[in-house]
Amino acid sequence: MAAIRVTTPLTDAVARKLKAGDSVLITGVIYTARDAAHQRLTEAVAKGERPPVDLKGQIFYYAGPSPAPPGKPIGSVGPTTSYRMDAFAPKTMELGLKGMIGKGPRAKEVIDAMKRHGAVYFAAVGGAGALLAKCVKAAKPVAYADLGAEAITELTVEDFPVIVATDAAGNDLYAAAAA
Repeated sequence: MAAIRVTTPLTDAVARKLKAGDSVLITGVIYTARDAAHQRLTEAVAKGERPPVDLKGQIFYYAGPSPAPPGKPIGSVGPTTSYRMDAFAPKTMELGLKGMIGKGPRAKEVIDAMKRHGAVYFAAVGGAGALLAKCVKAAKPVAYADLGAEAITELTVEDFPVIVATDAAGNDLYAAAAA
């Protein structure tokens, strides 16, 4: 089966059309964000502040990129374990986030929020951060630079390979594998 090509930002129609198990190549802008950035973002929103980036149709990649070697836009950029963002994910989807990239299963509350908001969870291959970095054409921190590798970084990617782990209908490869 050929990979499905998608371009960011994701529309509701595109996100809802993707099915668990689909191979996907993402082109466009995605944002790295880990737990510290998620916590800061949700605390700011709770105080009535706007998120530092417009989340409508965007994808958060749960990763902390390593420093860029000379002549490269980024160092290794592999996925981190997604459950650390589970407490924050429903709020980010409420704010318009349509996709998340990481590794490992998600909590029921996250999957329920995905179904409500038409969002999709992609899995990236852990341990392949150096190979994934080859798909990154540009990288720039856009929020919370004081967090270092945990800052929100805008990545321009081309044919970034992922698999739909959980689709917008709640079909979940992790749950299917455990059954």
